[in-house]
Amino acid sequence: MTIKYIFVTGGVVSSVGKGVTTAAIGRLLKERGFTVAVQKLDPYINVDPGTMSPYQHGEVYVLNDGSETDLDLGHYERFVDINLSKVSTLTTGQVYAEVIAKERRGDYLGGTIQVIPQITDEIKRRVGMVPESTGAEIVLVEVGGTVGDIESLPFIEALRQIRSDVGRENVFYIHTTWLPHIGATNELKTKPTQHSVRELRSLGISPQMIIARADKTITPDLTEKIAKFCDVDRRGVVPVPTIDVMYEIPLLLERLGVADYIVDTLGLQARQQPDLAAWEAISRSAHKDKPTVRIALVGKYVELHDAYLSVKEALQHAGLALGVEVEIDWIHASEVEKGRGWDEIHAADGILVPGGFDSRGIEGKIAAAKYARENKVPYFGLCLGMQIMAIEFARNVLGYGEANSTEFDPASPYPVIDLMPDQRGIAEKGATMRLGVYPCQLEPGSVAAAAYGQPVIEERHRHRYEFNNTAREAFAEHGMRFSGTSPDDRLVEIIEVAGHPYMLGTQFHPEFLSRPTRPHPLFAAFVRAAAERAGAQVQLPAAVANSS
Repeated sequence: MTIKYIFVTGGVVSSVGKGVTTAAIGRLLKERGFTVAVQKLDPYINVDPGTMSPYQHGEVYVLNDGSETDLDLGHYERFVDINLSKVSTLTTGQVYAEVIAKERRGDYLGGTIQVIPQITDEIKRRVGMVPESTGAEIVLVEVGGTVGDIESLPFIEALRQIRSDVGRENVFYIHTTWLPHIGATNELKTKPTQHSVRELRSLGISPQMIIARADKTITPDLTEKIAKFCDVDRRGVVPVPTIDVMYEIPLLLERLGVADYIVDTLGLQARQQPDLAAWEAISRSAHKDKPTVRIALVGKYVELHDAYLSVKEALQHAGLALGVEVEIDWIHASEVEKGRGWDEIHAADGILVPGGFDSRGIEGKIAAAKYARENKVPYFGLCLGMQIMAIEFARNVLGYGEANSTEFDPASPYPVIDLMPDQRGIAEKGATMRLGVYPCQLEPGSVAAAAYGQPVIEERHRHRYEFNNTAREAFAEHGMRFSGTSPDDRLVEIIEVAGHPYMLGTQFHPEFLSRPTRPHPLFAAFVRAAAERAGAQVQLPAAVANSS
C-alpha cells in the first residue's frame, strides 16, 4: 500500500486541540484496519523539552526509548493505543543540529547551507523516517504552533513539498481553527478562520478539511459560510464544540463522518467496521452519577494542570473503570509549608505526590506524606513522590531527623536518596537522566504484585537520583517493603509501608502507560483504596478485578 500522509496545522490561536484531534483521527483510522503512526513537529529551537520548565509546555512526556517529548505524544499514545519512538518527535533544534553537523563534516561539499533546500530536506527526511521505522500505512503529522508564526514556516514549506514528492493523492491537509465568541452580539465569528486559511494558502497549502472549534454550538450556517469562503467541500468542515469529556472526541468525529471523508479522499478502502464500544462505555461512565473520591495532588507546578497531564488522565482512567468520580484538589506544596492547603488534605480520600525537580516545596510534600502515613490515608508517590516517602519515613520512623536527598542537601548526614552512580560526572542536562523503559521484578505477596498480577513488569523512567541501598536494612527492619527492584536487585523501584491501606511509591512514572480503555494497575489500586476510605462502592471491570 502506498503511504498516505495527513498533515494537521492550527490557526487563529494556539491550544485549540490539534493534539487531541490528531489523536482521535488516528484512532478512527486504526479502527478501520489501517496501521497508523503519529509525529509531532515542534518549531522551538530546544532539541527537546527535557530542559524546559513545565510552565513553558506542560509535562515532559517520556517514550519507551527514553525520548523526552511534548505532551501531545501522550494524547497520541492514549487515544491510538500505540507505543511511539523518537522518530515521532521532531524539533527545529534537532533539524538544525543535524544540518550543522553535516556541514561541519563537509557533507555538503562546500555548498551554501540555506533553509531551502537543506533545512526543508532534513524535515522531509525525518517525516519519511516514520513509516520506514514503524511500517505505518498512514502517518499523521501535527505541526505545533499557529500558521503565521515565523518559526513554523520551514515546516509548512516542507509539508507543501511532500505533496509534490509523493503525489497529491497521497496527502490530506487538515486545518484546526478557533471561532471566537463576541459577547456583545452573542455570535461566533468565522472571519479569523478565513484569514488563517488565506495565510495557509499563501504558503502553498489549501486545506481539505477544517476543524472548527468553539466554546458554543456551531450552527450549519456557519459551517456553510466557512466552506464557501475557504473553498473547502462542505463535508470537510467539521464543527467541534468544546465538550466536557475529552474521550468523547473520537465518538463525535465518527458521527460527523471525519474518518470516512479522509478515507474516501485518499482513495482508501476501510478493511473493517470501526468498533468504538469501549469508547461508548467510557462516555456512559463519564455521564453516570457516581460517588466522589477526592484526591489531593500536592505538587510544585499545580497552577498549570498540564504540568501533570498524564497523572490527571491516569486518575480519570481509573475512576472511569471503577465507577467513581475522581475530583482532584490541586495543592501547592509551598503553600503547605506555610500552613495552607491543609483543609483539602484533611478532606482527601487519597494523597498523590507527583514527580518534579529542585527543592521548592519539598518540606510541604514531606509533611503531606507524614500525614498520610500517620493517618492511614492512601498515598501514591511518583518518582520524586517515592523519594519524599522515603525521606519522611527516615526522619519520623527511623529517627534520622536530618535525612534528605543529596539533590536538596548535598551535606545531609543521612542521604537516603542519592545520585545514581552512573550519573556522577555528567555535566550536560539534556537527555542525560535515566530515561525510558526498564524491567522491574516484583516481590510476591506485595501490594504492587497483587495490582499487576505478574512477577515482572516494564515501566518508563525519568530521574537522576535513587534510593540509597545502604539504608535498605534499616528501612526493612522498621516496616518498609522493597516490593519492586531491578532484576539484578541493584536499584529500588517500588517501596511500600507494611500495614498501611495503600502507601506505595514508584521510582518510575506509571502514568505514562495508562490508557483510557486500560487503566494502569497501580492507579486503579490507589483509587480503589481511596474509594474504600470514602466508603464508596466500586464496580470492578474484569481487567481490573483480575489484577487486584
